[in-house]
Amino acid sequence: MQVELTRFKVKEGKSKVVDEWLAFLNEHMKDVLITLADEKMYVETIFRETLNGNEYLYWYSVQGEGGQDVEESEHWVDKKHLQYWHECIDPNFRPVDLSTEVVMIPEKLRQAMEAFNK
Repeated sequence: MQVELTRFKVKEGKSKVVDEWLAFLNEHMKDVLITLADEKMYVETIFRETLNGNEYLYWYSVQGEGGQDVEESEHWVDKKHLQYWHECIDPNFRPVDLSTEVVMIPEKLRQAMEAFNK
C-alpha cells in the first residue's frame, strides 16, 4: 500500500481553469470513482493552496500495488482530467513528494481496502 502527498505548481494565470477542473471532477464524481478501481486507488484527495503568490495543488492518495496509471486509461473522464492537467500543471516545476512519516490506518480498514480490489 502506498500513501503519498505530492505538491504540483499551477501555471501562472490558470486559476480559473483550475476552478473548472475541480468543479468538473466534483460534478462527475460517479464516473471519477469508477476509474479509481483500475488504479487500485483507495483514497484520492486534491488540496489547493496559494503560497507566496504561487498556486499549488496537492494530491493525497492511498493506493494498492499494481494499479493502472491514469495515463493508460481509456475512460472519458480520465482523458478530460489529463487535458486539464496538461493545461494547468507547470511542467517546469519539479513535483515535491512530502515524506510519509506515520500512516494511521486501522488494520480492519486496511484489510477492507485491500479486499476491495481483489
